[in-house]
Amino acid sequence: MKKFTHNQGIDFLRGIAILLVLLLHFQLAYHLGSIMDLLAGNGNYGVTIFFVISGFLITSISLKRYQSFATINIYEFYLFRFARVIPCLILALGLITMFNLFDISIFKNKHAVSYSETILSVLMFWHNILMEKVGYFNYCINIYWSLSVEEVFYFIFPILSIFLKKKQFIITFWLFLIILCPFYRSYYADNEIISLYSNFSCFDAISIGCLCAVQADKINLPKIYTWIAIAGMMFIYFYKGIMDNIILGPTLIALFTGILLIKTNALPHLKIFKYTKLIGLFGKNSYELYLFHIIILAIIKSIIPYNILNIYEKLLLLLAFLIVSFIICNLIAKIYSEPINKYLRSLYFLPLKRESKCNELQ
Repeated sequence: MKKFTHNQGIDFLRGIAILLVLLLHFQLAYHLGSIMDLLAGNGNYGVTIFFVISGFLITSISLKRYQSFATINIYEFYLFRFARVIPCLILALGLITMFNLFDISIFKNKHAVSYSETILSVLMFWHNILMEKVGYFNYCINIYWSLSVEEVFYFIFPILSIFLKKKQFIITFWLFLIILCPFYRSYYADNEIISLYSNFSCFDAISIGCLCAVQADKINLPKIYTWIAIAGMMFIYFYKGIMDNIILGPTLIALFTGILLIKTNALPHLKIFKYTKLIGLFGKNSYELYLFHIIILAIIKSIIPYNILNIYEKLLLLLAFLIVSFIICNLIAKIYSEPINKYLRSLYFLPLKRESKCNELQ
C-alpha cells in the first residue's frame, strides 16, 4: 500500500470547518449575543466544507491506490471506510446511550422514536431520512445526519466507479449532481431539515470535492485564486443567513473550498497560516471532534444552565469547552480510534503478506 503524505493545508481547512461547527453548537446552547450570531450563525457551512474535503480526499487517495476508477477494490474500499468510521461512532453512540440510561434528559429522544431505531438509523446511515420524518428529536445524535450523507455517497462511489469505468462518465455523473442539488434545495427551501440535511441537498458539495481531486493535477491556478476563494467564502458566509441563501450558498461555499483544495499546497506558505497553526491542530482530529464535542457540550449544558451566566462567564466557558474538547478528542484519537483503525486494516493486509511470501517460495 502506498504511503500518503500529510497535508497541513487540508488540516487547516478541516480546522476552520470543525471550529465553525463547534462555535455554532455552543452559540445555540448559550446565546452569546448578536456578534457571535454573526460569527457562528452560519456554522452549517462548516459541514459543507467537510463534504468537499472528504470527496477530495477519497477520490485522490482512491486514484493513487488503484490507479483508475475501474480497478477500485470494493472490499478494500469498504473495509477502510469501516475501520475509520465505525469504531469511533460506536464509542460515541455507546456514551450517549449510557447517559440516556442514567436518565439525563438532554440525552433522551423528544418524540416517539425508539432508541434502538435511533441508533440503527445512525449505524445504517439513514438518520437524516429519519429526521425528515420526525424532525429534531435527539440533541446529540441529530448532528450525525452528515455522516449518513457521506456514507451513502461512499457506498455508491466504488460501485458507480466500476460500473461506469471511464473517467468522463463518472465526471458527468458528478456534474449532474452539482446541477441537481441547488434545484432540489430550491424545491424544499421552506423545509429546513430537507434543504439542509437531505442527501440530494448535500451531494453537490461532495461531488465538487471529487471533481477537484480529478482535475487538481491538470489545473495550475495562479496564487491570486487562493485569495479570491477566501474572499468569496467570507462574503457568502456573512452575506445572509444560510436559509436565506439555501439555493446557491452551499454550492458556492463548496466551489470556493474546491479552489482552496486545488491550491492546498500553497496554504501553508501564506503569512496568515503561520499565525494560525492551532487551527490545523483542531483539523487533524476533526472526526473525533465532530463525534464527541456534542457529548461534552450536552454534559456542560446539563450542569450549567445558560441563563445563570453573564457574557464574560459564557466566553470563559466557551474557551474551556474548546480546550476540553480538543484534549479529550485528541486522547480518543491517540489511544482508541487510530490504533483500532490500524489494527482492522492490518487484518486485511496480513493474509496478503502471507500469500505474497508463499508465492515467493513457489
